[in-house]
Amino acid sequence: MNLFGVLEMGGAGMSAERLRAEVVTSNLANVETTRTPEGGPYRRRMVRFRAEVPHASPFQLAFERSTGGRSVRVDAIVTDQAAPERRYQPGHPDADGQGYVAYPAIQPVAEMADLLGAVRAYEANAASVQAAKQMIQQAIEILR
Repeated sequence: MNLFGVLEMGGAGMSAERLRAEVVTSNLANVETTRTPEGGPYRRRMVRFRAEVPHASPFQLAFERSTGGRSVRVDAIVTDQAAPERRYQPGHPDADGQGYVAYPAIQPVAEMADLLGAVRAYEANAASVQAAKQMIQQAIEILR
């Protein structure tokens, strides 16, 4: 893999982790949302990634597959199918006939841990992009 491929892989990783962080912050922002346009409480969303070999010649693809030269892409944003949390609040406007309100099945501590993981992965990808950029600049300096 050449240095520009490293830039592409790092950029793809940064993009995927940025989207992951956005989805997690949306989950955190809606932790108390009991009514959505779809009906019912907000449903937690998660990002599903997939590994991808960057576009290259057949020889490069074979080499990259054997050395683990893979990039990451967002495959889908999936909705959690966990049952909503029910709380007894008979005066709430969204309470059912028995006085229970359905709240999203979101654990703020787990979401914060996921957000921290996304931030750290983004930083690692940014560091790899920066290192590749410096190597490219040094190669240009050598050629002068």
